[in-house]
Amino acid sequence: MKLENQTFLMTLLKTPSPSSMEVEIQKTWIDYITPYADEIMTDHAGNAIAVLNKEADFKILLAGHCDEIGLVINRIDEQGFLYFDKMGGVNPKAAIGMRVHVLGFNQTLTGVIGVNAQHHGGIKGDFDVEDLYIDCGAKSKEEISAHVQIGDLAVYDRQPDVLMDRYITGRGLDNRTGQFIVGEVLRKLKGKEIKVGVYAASTVNEETNMGGAYFAASGINPTIAIACDVTFATDYPHVNKNKYGDITLGGGPVLAKGAPINRKINQWLEAAAERLDMPIQYELTPRMTGTDADKMRLTNKGVPVSLVSLPLRYMHSPVETASLKDIEDEIDLIVDWILHMTGKENLNPLES
Repeated sequence: MKLENQTFLMTLLKTPSPSSMEVEIQKTWIDYITPYADEIMTDHAGNAIAVLNKEADFKILLAGHCDEIGLVINRIDEQGFLYFDKMGGVNPKAAIGMRVHVLGFNQTLTGVIGVNAQHHGGIKGDFDVEDLYIDCGAKSKEEISAHVQIGDLAVYDRQPDVLMDRYITGRGLDNRTGQFIVGEVLRKLKGKEIKVGVYAASTVNEETNMGGAYFAASGINPTIAIACDVTFATDYPHVNKNKYGDITLGGGPVLAKGAPINRKINQWLEAAAERLDMPIQYELTPRMTGTDADKMRLTNKGVPVSLVSLPLRYMHSPVETASLKDIEDEIDLIVDWILHMTGKENLNPLES
C-alpha cells in the first residue's frame, strides 16, 4: 500500500536525529507542517509544536518524539579509532559490523564498527559497547581529531525500505513514525470544525531522559496528553507471547492499559475505533509506560494521559519494521476521536 505522504515519512527517517541533536529534523518537520497550523511554537528544550484552535480552553497535546538512539564518542585512541557509549538503548550485538555516519563537529564521516575476524576468534561471550569501536579509515588521532571530538554523535547508516508494499523498515522508526503521525493528525484536522485545541508536539530527548515531553506539557498545560510512540510487536519467531503478549503488525494501533492511563480517554478512543470499524490491540503498562506519557502526566497539577502505540518489530535495531496500514489507522483513529470531542468532557474517573 502507499501511505499518504509516505515520501515525507521517508525524509524524516533519512534525517539523523540522535537524542540531543534534533535541530535538523525539527526544522524539516516545521517546514512541512507550517501550512497546516495556526501557529508554530518552540521552546528551550528544542520541541516543535504545531497548534490548531489555540483559543480553546480544552487542550489536547499529542506527543511524538523525534529523537532516535545513537552512539556518542567518548574516546579517540592514538591510531584514530573511535570508541563510544550509548545514547539511548543501543543493542551492542546489533551494532557489530554496521556502517555508521559519524556526525563530527567539522564533517560527517563514514565509518564501520569493527569486528574481529572469525579466523581470529570472532566475538565471544558477553560484551558491551565499550568493547566495540568505529573505524573511519584514519591513520592517527591527529587526523581524525580534525573532524571528530569527544561528545560527537553517530548513527547507523541505514536507509529506509518498504517490504512487500506492506511494511516499512529502517533505523529510528522509534519514533520518527510518531513524529510523522502527530503531524498528519494535525494536517487532517486543518479546516475541520473542532471544539478543542490541538497541540501536535514533536518532542526531543525521549530516548535519554524524556525532558522534551516535560517541557512541552509544562508550557502548554494540556487538559489531556497522548503519547504516540511504538511498542513491541511479538509476531515473529522466538518471541514468548505468554510473557510479552500478542501484538501483530497490521493488527491495528495499540492502546495501553495500566495505572498511568486514564480509562475515560481509552473509552473515547475505543469508541472511535468502533465508528471506523478499525481493529485495535492492547498492551499492559502496570506501573509506568516508558514513554513521554510518564513525564507529561506529572506536569503542573497532573495531566490525564493515554498511550497509543504503533506495533514495531526489532526495536532499537537498524532494521525496525512497522506496518504502513497501522500508521494510517493510528492517524485516522486519533483524527476521528478529536473530531468527536465536545471540549466539555469530564476526565475525573469518579464523576460521570
